[in-house]
Amino acid sequence: MSRYKQRVIAINENLQYLNLFDERGVTSIEQYKTIEKEVFEQEVYDSIPVIKYAWKFGDMYWRLSDRIYGDPQYWWVIASFNKRPTESHNKVGDILRIPIELSDALQVVD
Repeated sequence: MSRYKQRVIAINENLQYLNLFDERGVTSIEQYKTIEKEVFEQEVYDSIPVIKYAWKFGDMYWRLSDRIYGDPQYWWVIASFNKRPTESHNKVGDILRIPIELSDALQVVD
C-alpha cells in the first residue's frame, strides 16, 4: 500500500505560482497536505526508559533495531526518537537514547 494513500490532497491555485502554472499549462496544482503531528515536550521523551548507546563506526539503525527489538523494520523509531533522521546525522561516540519498550516509543514518534 502506498504511504500516500491516506494523505489529504489540496488544490493550490495561489498566484505566487503563476509562472509554474504557465510552464505546465495548468491553472492549479494538486499537492499532498503536510501531516499534522503532535509535538511532545522533552519531559515526555525523558520519562521513557532507555538504553544509552554509543554510536560506533559502521553502525546502522536497522541493525540496532534488529538487536534491541528483534525486528529491523523499527529502525525509524530509533532515528525519530533521537531526532536524527539518518545514520549520517551521527558521529562516532554520539550517545543515542534507545527506548527499551517499543510501545512507549511508538506513542511519541510517528
